[in-house]
Amino acid sequence: MNAKYTEKNYEPLYKANKNAKIVIIGQAPGKKAQESGIIWNDKSGDRLREWLGVSRDEFYETDKIALLPMDFYYPGKAKSGDMAPRKEFAKKWHPKLFELMPELELYILVGKYAQDYYLKDIKEKNLTETVRNYKKYLPKYFPIIHPSPLNGRWLAKNPWFEKEVIPELKSLVKDIIK
Repeated sequence: MNAKYTEKNYEPLYKANKNAKIVIIGQAPGKKAQESGIIWNDKSGDRLREWLGVSRDEFYETDKIALLPMDFYYPGKAKSGDMAPRKEFAKKWHPKLFELMPELELYILVGKYAQDYYLKDIKEKNLTETVRNYKKYLPKYFPIIHPSPLNGRWLAKNPWFEKEVIPELKSLVKDIIK
């Protein structure tokens, strides 16, 4: 399943610990992250950490935060942006890793791929409405947009996200990991 990635000497990028209380489920590592061998090691990761209210050290060093993308490898470039994560990857690997993390309390669903997979039939008509109605999915799931710098226009059109959603996300994360 992963032969083409191991041939490139790519390591799978994820972080899981038996003490994790929060899991961040994103799409797939970006090219910079894959090349550095550190998940969320790019501008998107910087913004995500800011939204969570955690430092880089807290993000990577705490055993309370797990990082499970929908695919553990950079999928390659598409016409616009990166290719989608492989469809069967999360189905195969996430349940196995969740079994090893019995203390998980909060699943932060970053972007459309994670929300489509985990919220399936209960998500709203689009990503914006799903994120706007994030309280509907609590206490287990917390859907957010992808923190990509390319989402600047979405953030400008939806100021409620940074005014209302981000403060609640920061508060939840702080309460859980402290």
